[in-house]
Amino acid sequence: MHGSRQAQENDAHSTLEPDPRPKARRRMLLALVLFGTLVGLMIGRLTTPTPSTLERIEVVEGGLDLWFDHEPKLHGENVQGTVALLFDAQGKPARGQLRLAGKPVGWRVQRSDKGLLLTVVAARPLRGDWTGAEDAGRWRVQVKLHE
Repeated sequence: MHGSRQAQENDAHSTLEPDPRPKARRRMLLALVLFGTLVGLMIGRLTTPTPSTLERIEVVEGGLDLWFDHEPKLHGENVQGTVALLFDAQGKPARGQLRLAGKPVGWRVQRSDKGLLLTVVAARPLRGDWTGAEDAGRWRVQVKLHE
């Protein structure tokens, strides 16, 4: 009987064996969180619109025509005699000149942190008007300049 009493005392004060389930639960929760994050990133990537691309620039009488693959967001201003247009688009930097009333006007497209910036300058103050419309499956922005 002495042996059975000692066994009861040892069982009463002994520690429980570690349960393997908490580690499995943590791993499962971590896997679910990781899977949810990856699915969320993929959905976000699919729903983000692709930026417009500037395909070409044409010098026309009294201004410029800019051709994009689809409609870009556009912000434009007439600032102290210059015309500045900011497009939410991608493209290559370019520069050139045109004639307005027989006088030279310089234009430049450059990359900025918010897209493409078109700047039109001349030796005299300029004002500009711009309109955009779909034409033959592409988007055309017409910039009309006047003194």
